[in-house]
Amino acid sequence: MADQIRVVSLNCWGLKYVSKDRHERIAAIASALAHSDYDIIALQEIWVEADYNQIRQSVAPRLPYAKLFHSGALGAGLAILTKWPIISTSMTPYSLTGEPTDVFGGDWFVGKGAGSMTVMHPVLGQVQLFVTHFCAKGGEEGPEYNRTYRLVNAWEFAKVTRQAAEMGRYVIALGDFNSIPTSLQMNVVLNHTGLVDSWAASHTHIPPPSGMLSPIEGVVNYGVTADSPLNSYRDSAPSSSPIVRKYQGKRLDYILFRHPIPGATNNHLPRLTCRDSKVVFTNSIPGNSCSYSDHFGVEATLFIDTQADAEDDMASLKDASAVWSDTPSELSSSTITEMVGTLNISYRMSLQRSRKELTIFGSSILLLIALIIGSAWVVLPWLNPVFVLFIIYLSWLATTKLYEGFVFGNWERKALQNVTEELELYEKALATQPPRY
Repeated sequence: MADQIRVVSLNCWGLKYVSKDRHERIAAIASALAHSDYDIIALQEIWVEADYNQIRQSVAPRLPYAKLFHSGALGAGLAILTKWPIISTSMTPYSLTGEPTDVFGGDWFVGKGAGSMTVMHPVLGQVQLFVTHFCAKGGEEGPEYNRTYRLVNAWEFAKVTRQAAEMGRYVIALGDFNSIPTSLQMNVVLNHTGLVDSWAASHTHIPPPSGMLSPIEGVVNYGVTADSPLNSYRDSAPSSSPIVRKYQGKRLDYILFRHPIPGATNNHLPRLTCRDSKVVFTNSIPGNSCSYSDHFGVEATLFIDTQADAEDDMASLKDASAVWSDTPSELSSSTITEMVGTLNISYRMSLQRSRKELTIFGSSILLLIALIIGSAWVVLPWLNPVFVLFIIYLSWLATTKLYEGFVFGNWERKALQNVTEELELYEKALATQPPRY
């Protein structure tokens, strides 16, 4: 239908050799999407190109235009499929995604970032679509510096999506943000860009939970997409997270949208609104007891109102949550202060960690020299293999700590410094702006 856009986002959990039941699940996802009526599909963790091709071929009759975004050593795992012609695409890697020694986390090896696709819509004109996947490490509890990488992701994502709106394009952003709605990260994403959360916009009538929820209530009323007891891949042990216990899971997956920031010649634009959004892919795959993924998906129907007039525009400006303001949304001074404070703490912690790692590097080198010299006086032949193995271990340890402490340490701190300076400059610019009435 020309007056609406149907969109869906799904984290496919498509890690090769790691994700359970991957072949069965990808086949089921491809089949379900082939029988759907979505106009835009955004996928995350679609790491294996053959899996992406399987899904693409299944939906090609309805969605002939698609892009798999490439970044990092193992790929970005991000894809967008759509029914409208593609004008351009781009990939914006995030400056901080993980630590190289965090092998099991894996964020360092993949290209976490924001994939972007500009399409030509028959009514709206140019629409810029974004798909992203923020870093997972840090959880939701504890000091904010535990989630510094995710905070950097949020700021860098907010900048590129805001820029798209400033260029006169509609923006639809989808993905796994690994952040709950009340987090600092989502505060940054929504308030710096003016993006609207489709779930929040379509569920304004749902009050906060007042007691123990059922897992179904968590999904239906509060948009839970991760850590739900309804998901077969959730850890069977009781969760220690207060958020999970309160909502029977977490809402980490979002569909966000906004209109262009109006210019002198385009003050009266078609409006996008969302009155319907729900969690999808909650059932088991056909013929199996496993879920489609370790996340549920989220879908939204965005309605296009082409009859908006000037009087309606002025009325909407009175609504603090409206996306139809003549200026971009801005971060509050308290939010900027919290962000800068978090980044400064992380900078100091990075410096302390680098010093410790470089001390281990120096000690390993000295011990290596001592072992090499001392091996000349070894009289017991059976000790030689032990010396060799110990030398190999020390060589690996020294190399790792040199890279982690010097190369990655400087990389991390320069990224933190860069974002800090951007925020300080942004705060100064806000202070010089005339007050808005």
